[in-house]
Amino acid sequence: MKQLNPSIKLHLLIGALTSVWIFLFAFFIRPYEHGSMDFTIWITVSIGFSVLAFVCYAIVSFIQKIIYQQLSKWSFLLEVGMLLLFFVLYTVATYTFYRSSLVKGFYDFTTFLREIILTSMLILTPILILFRTYAIKLIPSREETITIKGENKLDILKIKPSDLICISNSQNYVEIFYLDQNELQSKLIRTSLKKLQADFDFLLQIHRSHLINPSHFKSWKDASTILLTQMELPVSKNYKEQVLAL
Repeated sequence: MKQLNPSIKLHLLIGALTSVWIFLFAFFIRPYEHGSMDFTIWITVSIGFSVLAFVCYAIVSFIQKIIYQQLSKWSFLLEVGMLLLFFVLYTVATYTFYRSSLVKGFYDFTTFLREIILTSMLILTPILILFRTYAIKLIPSREETITIKGENKLDILKIKPSDLICISNSQNYVEIFYLDQNELQSKLIRTSLKKLQADFDFLLQIHRSHLINPSHFKSWKDASTILLTQMELPVSKNYKEQVLAL
């Protein structure tokens, strides 16, 4: 896998679906049960294991997005690394829960890993790969249009992602700079940078007041300014490392 859909919202959905599957697996297969749990306790235990799966995958989602923003690319090794990270986090979290006073599990860590986690990995890994592969198909094509909406009904702009150069803060508005027939244009829309960054994951923050489309990065003008297509913007120290990685 050489691509990644970095959308946090989408991966949280994947985490939720994964946790539902783990709940069903834990509840019906009962890999942790040793014959001493009544129905109410087992429901609680199954929910606990599924919630831990969601939390662990959510952590991985944020970590992989940071890595992807830093490198602006993805690889098979990174994909494998994220899956392994999920299982490492999940193993530690579930074993801690398993040995808690609620579950009172008696397996040592080696037995727990062999009897429970490895079995779970064999079943869960194909499902995660399927979810993550499908997520890539949801990435908008560069030739498709994106719709940028503001708070007012008339605040709307439809453009190709490749035509979007940058977005700058302008008090209660943002100013969107884009190309139309290779001519630089701009439009004011009443919304926030934070919302647009959440809506469009390919945008890179370079300053508290500026988001850029990395594909329009040209070069550094000096130590604190970059050149984009037909314009230039300042880069703050807090975001300089991200731009250097382009």
